[in-house]
Formats: sequence, C-alpha cells, structure tokens
Amino acid sequence: MSVADAVARAAEAVATADALLIGAGAGMGVDGGLPDFRGRQGFWNAHPPYAKLGFDFYGLANPRWFHRDPELAWGFYGHRLELYRSKPPHEGFPILRRWAELMREGAFVFTSNVDGWFQRAGFPDDRVHEVHGAIGRLQCLAECGAGLFPADGVSVEVDPETMRAVGPLPNCPRCGALARPNVLMFDDDGWDPSVASAQAARHQAWLAKVVEAAARLVIVECGAGTAVPTVRLHCERVAALARAIPRATLVRVNPRDPHAPPDAISIPTGALEALRAIDPLIQT
Repeated sequence: MSVADAVARAAEAVATADALLIGAGAGMGVDGGLPDFRGRQGFWNAHPPYAKLGFDFYGLANPRWFHRDPELAWGFYGHRLELYRSKPPHEGFPILRRWAELMREGAFVFTSNVDGWFQRAGFPDDRVHEVHGAIGRLQCLAECGAGLFPADGVSVEVDPETMRAVGPLPNCPRCGALARPNVLMFDDDGWDPSVASAQAARHQAWLAKVVEAAARLVIVECGAGTAVPTVRLHCERVAALARAIPRATLVRVNPRDPHAPPDAISIPTGALEALRAIDPLIQT
C-alpha cells in the first residue's frame, strides 16, 4: 500500500470514528525538536559531553545516581526539564486535539513521554495517561510522605561541559531531603505511581465505556518504537480487545518501525508529516 493510500484510509477511519485513542511515544516529541535518544549514537549526538564521559541514556536514567551522585543525576534531569519547558508542542498536537473534539465518545491519550506537552497543548489533564510519569512532578527521595509536588518554579543550573548540576538541588518541601522527578526510570523500585495509577483507572473506565457503547474506535499511534514498546503494545492490545466494536482501527505512524498487525494501517513517516497529511482529508 502506498503512503498516499494509507493516509486516505487513516483519514476515513478518523472521520467515521466515535472515539479516539492517541498513543504517543518518543517520536512524537522528535518533530518538536526534542532529542532522539534511540541508541547510544542518537543520545550522544544530542548530548556530546556524555559521549566523552562514557554515559548513555540507559545508564543515566537510573535512580541509583540520585543516591550515589545527585549532581550527575540532576544534571541529566535538570537539563531535560529545561529543554521540555523551552520548546512548545508542535502543530501535530492541536491537530489531534481537533480530532478529539469531533468524537461523540471523546478521546484519551496514552503516552510514555514525560514532557507534559499534551496538557500544554490543551488536552484535559483527566484525559491523559502518562504511563512513565512526568518530569513536571517531583517526589521526595526519602519517602517522607509528602506525596507528589509540582516542579513549577524549580530550576537546575547545569554545567554544559560536565553536564553536572551546580548550586542548590531540588528538595522536598516537607522534610528538605533531595527530590527526584516522578519519572519511571530503569530498575526503579522507588517510583511513586499514585498519579499514573489514577490516570490508568480513568483510562480503563473510558475504554470500558467505549466498548459498552459499541462505539467505532480509532487508535492513532505516533512515534512508538520497539526499544521501549510500552505504547506500541498497549495500542495493539486495545485494538485486539476492541474487535467486538463495529469498527476498531489501529493507525500506526512510525518511520523506523512501521510494521503492524495485518488489519492495521501503517504510515512510515514522522508523526507531524502524517498528521498534516491526514488532517485536510477529514470531512467535518
């Protein structure tokens, strides 16, 4: 199937749907200028100092550094926090929001991204499931019972040569202990899932309502790769479970890993390119 045919089929699926599930992986942010962390080379291209230090994404995204070397840990996450704040969500986000507003049964976002861009683009907070947490929320490393607290006003100065934090580090407003982002890291048994769990409950309740209403569901998955397949697998599971619905269609948008189940629509382009192509074809 040509890309043009896939785009036309995707537009028809969105235009005739009653409900929309948006799945978003790291590729959704790349079109907005966020770094591509796929593989060591991609990470090092985005952060050359880490190449000299011998660190890759998988080595740094680990909670052990907050205990062993908090300046290194907050150098990495402080840099990401400022990066996500400094860049606005790209044009694909309002396109998806417009589609969501067309749906009789509404829409929900399931994302592994921690940047908070969907909320910044106007998606209701109660319709977003951040399965890996969010960098805009912090938690106490000492687990003092403070719960989660916003990173609003938190700023971390990072030395661009060493990529280490300098100056005061974020701390817990209750006990003063070191704080960490509420982001699920590798080998992370200290992550506080309370917000993500509440989001998951709302997400499941919405899916149940869609199934009960026998609504036509379209799943638009953007930039969800196979290296961390959380979003990809979730979208496939929902599509499989929703076969009782008169029409449930998975649209997979991915330039590197476009392969999809036989009954899905695959568009082998970047997220923004695909969304821009589909949008004019939707008749409202």
